[in-house]
Amino acid sequence: MFQPTELFLALRYSRTRRRGGFAAFINRVSMLGILLGVMALIVVTSVMNGFEGELKKRILGVVPHVTVTAADRETLADWQTLDSAIDWPVQVIARTPYVSAEGVIQGESSLKPVLLQGVYPEREPADSLIKNMMVQGNLADLRAGEYGIILGRSLARNLGLWPGTSVRIMAAEGQRYTPLGTLPAQRQFRVVGLFEAGSEVDQQLVFLHATDAAKLFRYEADHVTGIRLYLRDAFTAAKVAEAVRHNLQQSPLSEQKFVVDEWHSRYGRLFAAVQMEKTMMMVMLALVVAVAAFNAVSALVMLVQDKRGDMAVLQTLGLTPRRIYTVLVLQGMYTGVVGAGLGLILGMLLTLLLNPLLSLLGVNVFGYGEVLPYAFDSQQIISVLLLALGLSLLSTLYPAWRAAQVQPAETLRYE
Repeated sequence: MFQPTELFLALRYSRTRRRGGFAAFINRVSMLGILLGVMALIVVTSVMNGFEGELKKRILGVVPHVTVTAADRETLADWQTLDSAIDWPVQVIARTPYVSAEGVIQGESSLKPVLLQGVYPEREPADSLIKNMMVQGNLADLRAGEYGIILGRSLARNLGLWPGTSVRIMAAEGQRYTPLGTLPAQRQFRVVGLFEAGSEVDQQLVFLHATDAAKLFRYEADHVTGIRLYLRDAFTAAKVAEAVRHNLQQSPLSEQKFVVDEWHSRYGRLFAAVQMEKTMMMVMLALVVAVAAFNAVSALVMLVQDKRGDMAVLQTLGLTPRRIYTVLVLQGMYTGVVGAGLGLILGMLLTLLLNPLLSLLGVNVFGYGEVLPYAFDSQQIISVLLLALGLSLLSTLYPAWRAAQVQPAETLRYE
């Protein structure tokens, strides 16, 4: 098959087995370093993407993405009018009123601060993750006037509660001022179900019917805390919140004051920490790729010293310094291309086989039987490949340029 002269010579120098032993060793080490760096980058980024996706599903599937409430901690007296007055962004797939406040749940021997979330089960979307996360009971078991609650399984375990048991709920919202001091609102509730999100919300959220929550908080009839928005993508919450604020200013209710909040105010630091950890891991592993790529400089310098005579002869046969330079650059890139290609294949293969391998070795990362999540991102994979190839190219430019400046007469004088 026809090949350009430069490519033919570069492949010949790269594949020859008669090169100096130490030079070949350095070349293989640099190739192995690029391979391991690319493989590790793909595995780590895929697993971190999986963790981020699981957090997104388990936490942001339960907590409100965006909320619209009245200013000054007031309640909404007519949420239906507010709902119909706003031109909601297209990212909003569902809207429900809710009643919410911080409270305390009393177990057999301890108290636990929680967020009391009053919902209307009949208004929840059919694909609501709250419904899908139920492990005992059903969200529809929350009925107005029956004072039932649904809490996380881990919270129930810590407090010694189970479905059917009674528990006392206290809330600062709706507190009374008496001659004996301030008394919080409190009432006996019955556990009607358990949910499990597999995240910290299992210890923080308690669901109850919005009507019962409004009575506990001593809201006026038909008053709610606000409107909860369900989004197609929870990470667009900031843009959606800004759009809702703008639409409120253009609505007939523009004279009233509302607060538009989104999930970043409560859980933003958690996701920021995950993102920072993912970024730092990528930077550290990218440095591994960089060190391996620049090891190719040593291999290329040794090749030049070993092939000085051959290059001088090629120049006397008409190969210009520019073409010599191209040969050496292509030869240096060979290490990066092979290492990055093998690293890509092995990285994706290792990611796919990660859970079976951990199971075979008896390693349980979570401790309760869940598998290690992962998600491939094509943009990240392409970025890793371009990084490895770019560093390999950069590391060959200067040594190749210096080698191309060698004068054939001076080289062949002592041959």
